[in-house]
Amino acid sequence: MNRPISRTEIIEEMDHPSNDRDLARDQGASPSAAIAAALADSLESGPNKHIVHIAASERSAEETAAALRQFLPSADVIFLPSWDCLPYDRVWPTRANMGRRLRALREIASEPKRPRIVVLSIETTLQRVPPAPVIAGGFTILELGQEFDPDGFRTRAEAIGYGVDERVDEPGEIAFRGDLMDIFPAGADHPVRVVIGTDSCIRELKTYDPISQLSEQSRESVTVGPASELIFATGDHPELAAMRATSMEERLVALYGSMPSVFDVASGACVSIAEALEGAPLDRFLGLIEDARGARQEVAAPAKPLPEQFYLSRQEWDVAVRKRHGTSLAVSAARVPKFFQQARSGHRFAEFAERQTRSGVTVAFAGEASELQRADRLLDRKLGRRMGEVADWPRIRSAPRGSLLKAEIVLDEGFVDEQSGIAVVAAADLFGHALKANGSAATSMLEPELRIGDVVVHEDHGLATLVAVEQVELAGQQQDVVRLEYQDGASLLVPVDEFGRIWRYGSEPAAVPLDRLNSDGWLNRRKAALRDIDRLAKRLRDLANARSSQPAAIIKPSRADLARFAARFPYTETPDQAAAIRDVLGDLSSGRTMNRLVCGDVGFGKTEVALRACAAAALCGKQVAVIAPTTVLARQHYETFSRRFAGTGLDVAHLSRMVGAAEARAVKERLRSGQVAVVVGTQALAAKSVSFANLGLLVIDEEHRFGVKLKQALRNMAPCLHTLSMSATPIPRTLQSAMSGVQEASVLNSPPAKRRPVRTILAPFDPASARAALLREFRRGGQSFLVVPRIEDIDPVRLQLNRLVPELAVKTAHGEMKGRQLDDIMVGFANGDGDVLLSTDIIESGLDVPRANTILIWRADRFGLAQLHQLRGRVGRGAVQAIALLLTEPGIELAEGTRARLSTMIALDRLGSGLAISQRDLDLRGAGDLFGEDQAGHMKLIGAGLYQHFLQRAVSLAAGGADTDKQLADINGAGKGAFPESYVNEPTVRVSLYARLSRLAAETDLDAFGEELEDRFGDMPGEVADLLELTRLRIAAADLGISKVDVGPEGIAITFRKKPVASKWRFKNAQGFEFRNGRLIFRPPIQSRGSGIDAVRSVLGALRAARPARRRP
Repeated sequence: MNRPISRTEIIEEMDHPSNDRDLARDQGASPSAAIAAALADSLESGPNKHIVHIAASERSAEETAAALRQFLPSADVIFLPSWDCLPYDRVWPTRANMGRRLRALREIASEPKRPRIVVLSIETTLQRVPPAPVIAGGFTILELGQEFDPDGFRTRAEAIGYGVDERVDEPGEIAFRGDLMDIFPAGADHPVRVVIGTDSCIRELKTYDPISQLSEQSRESVTVGPASELIFATGDHPELAAMRATSMEERLVALYGSMPSVFDVASGACVSIAEALEGAPLDRFLGLIEDARGARQEVAAPAKPLPEQFYLSRQEWDVAVRKRHGTSLAVSAARVPKFFQQARSGHRFAEFAERQTRSGVTVAFAGEASELQRADRLLDRKLGRRMGEVADWPRIRSAPRGSLLKAEIVLDEGFVDEQSGIAVVAAADLFGHALKANGSAATSMLEPELRIGDVVVHEDHGLATLVAVEQVELAGQQQDVVRLEYQDGASLLVPVDEFGRIWRYGSEPAAVPLDRLNSDGWLNRRKAALRDIDRLAKRLRDLANARSSQPAAIIKPSRADLARFAARFPYTETPDQAAAIRDVLGDLSSGRTMNRLVCGDVGFGKTEVALRACAAAALCGKQVAVIAPTTVLARQHYETFSRRFAGTGLDVAHLSRMVGAAEARAVKERLRSGQVAVVVGTQALAAKSVSFANLGLLVIDEEHRFGVKLKQALRNMAPCLHTLSMSATPIPRTLQSAMSGVQEASVLNSPPAKRRPVRTILAPFDPASARAALLREFRRGGQSFLVVPRIEDIDPVRLQLNRLVPELAVKTAHGEMKGRQLDDIMVGFANGDGDVLLSTDIIESGLDVPRANTILIWRADRFGLAQLHQLRGRVGRGAVQAIALLLTEPGIELAEGTRARLSTMIALDRLGSGLAISQRDLDLRGAGDLFGEDQAGHMKLIGAGLYQHFLQRAVSLAAGGADTDKQLADINGAGKGAFPESYVNEPTVRVSLYARLSRLAAETDLDAFGEELEDRFGDMPGEVADLLELTRLRIAAADLGISKVDVGPEGIAITFRKKPVASKWRFKNAQGFEFRNGRLIFRPPIQSRGSGIDAVRSVLGALRAARPARRRP
């Protein structure tokens, strides 16, 4: 490939005219890796050592830059992203996006010290940028031993766009806690914890996990860059603060006036550009910008025209490019076959390698070391040949033609360049993309943290609002308490050691009547709830006993058979997936009926878990029924299952209204005769006309879409039927079932490779933003959804769409259409027919449209949380950044509860948030009776957290187990301890910590909690150490059956939960101890035994040594 660079012939992912709906990837455009290889050759052998390469799209630019870093480790490769918002939008770019841009621009403006290539999209080249000196002045380097002024740094951080928060887990946030500062540099991958010593110098710099907040790696230095392109020298600019609801473009022009282009910042670089980009694609981007400006101008004040000078005009762009245009890129490479999608993939790869090398083409396999070994063994087995190992791309390029090579280079996909005689096969082409784990599986479903402003429920006093953390004097000591506010403003002060009796209720203050303090109303409700919970616990016990007493078929296929099926999975299982598969296979082979829920977001691998279960059952001669809520999803599942079971000898059939009458009769007959191993369908599978020869496994996808009666009817299709349910957001009743232990649960938290969270924006409907969003998606070759809450909204919204975007083809789908018509529209849209699908929430279940990356949800306030999460899951299934606009009625103030629900969608926009959303939905709506359709019930009366607490306790007692109510012992008079404001300055964080501490029931958990405190907040002051030690003693006392320890000047009195039998204690005659009125008294005065904490510790130690021996079971 040592050749001159000439005019571009084909370029990756070129934008297409409006009549061309197919992506460039499907049109034969060259792979990004091939473009990167050509650029690498140019940089290495050409005269220009500083290149700016303009790619056709953001995705192409990012992929090309990633490949270049592999091909040219000795060069500086800089990717400059575009904004992640629309032109002239009132929604600004995110801090993370601007931070990455400014970090890249700082590098671009610096003097190159080695070969450099900057990669960016054509869209990015049109945006002007802040002046280079301003950008450089916005960066600060923090180093160990450096003198540090927290107040000064805070002022500076706010001036460059950082937001002060109590918990730092997003780029562009900062928090101060005593001698600690947490900051997430806007252009960085991880947040950093800065520990300040007593000499006001930086003592430690550590990255930490943004979710767990625990420290990870030490650093010598950290670079902190701006979190906004509005970079102020000090403070704020009042004239900009007055510009409310304006676009970032307006503010930037107002602040800087004249702004340079990217070409100006990259002075001295020559431009590499595709010939095709200089025509229609460039004009379309410019048209989109002008269209957005015009649409925004219509709703802006006429006297304040929007600035045009932020974006380059066509003439300015032409002049800038021609002035620096030193190279053009010619790439005409083909894609490597996706071997992992083919039957006998290893054989196909070996054939490809043999055919190419015999024709004189060098074949290089690129991947990680383990993948190189795997491919080498495969070729040795198939061809009797081994690959020669080379270190880098130049050695591949210079190898003799027809070589068979391997190199430790990681690429997304390979390419075949016949002109140069090189074929690169990426490991992903042969083995599929490895899924990236993003944290471990969530094996527990935790009670949400308490926060100030929450409605809470006190076990003894009922519903109140948690209004503040205060310090009061109790028993002569200053102590932290929380103030609960009840009806008519009555207050209750709750000491922190009683926090274990406070539970989050889950509603908003305005949405629920608070209890009257010291009234019988709450006690009566609690009594009624406990009575019904006890009855429910006994029913659950009976269910569990019935399941365990009814033996189910043992499904345990041979390892070899199952391994052959698993080998066709084109990805590497995530830890969560592997654990879920082990759980399911363990259930199937246990001899008892499986009833398991697999919870994981869209694309997180639930289907593969189901496929393994289905394969296990079918390989053991059992039939499998897979039911989906819609015909479209059933069809998509049928296609997936058919591909995976091809070549196994196991027949897969489809049964829904999309199947003709004659074919449906044939499928039913083959089910009765046992010829069909796996049938995929809708609720048609529950029809009386459907019968099975040997049904062993039922898989229910999107279980939240089915009612209890239908699911029970499905489970009754065969005795002792194994059941596997799957959902991204299980309904509260199902979540409650899983949390109660009635149904086992496996949680998938690991997102698929390269997938990005959907950017979620809540805003009133704005015609300009809606038009810009739909047109941007259309012009990048994608499709959009517009979802309305009611069928009667379809026609008026369609009229508005026709006015807003007359150039787009709009399709309509809703539940009143005839079934076949609806199926045809939805399948057609999934296959590329139409630009926008206007629909009701009928699309929420499983419609897979890979090119759809924009969704607008009209009147989002009328949808539930689970619905919104499922709808958002319709977009963003690939590497393209997707956007979800939650639109509300302009000028209408949202109710507090509604805003809280929608804010949850914004807060939980990370990948894998379905379970968290379900837990929040459980709080907001309540799960009620496990066996009823209504999700109200007693959970509404006493709150989700307390209901769950009571239910778990009742289930344990009903089953003959221990009381799970882990109430710690009260310890009075030995000191209290606290989280002082100087240590944890945010009241909400202190409340959360007190609540967490009150739930700890094991000393190992307490140790981990203490380590986390020191990690997050620094060295513990005495009050915090005392608080933790008292908690440790409360745990130890509870373990001894003690309910209360009173420490006084005359001694220590110990009260037991059950009256102790004095004769059984081995110290009954020991000096200082005596039993009196059912209590144990320890007489020596407190002054002679040191502190109260020391005294209690020594007494509990003596009790532990002297307690009666426990009976052996």
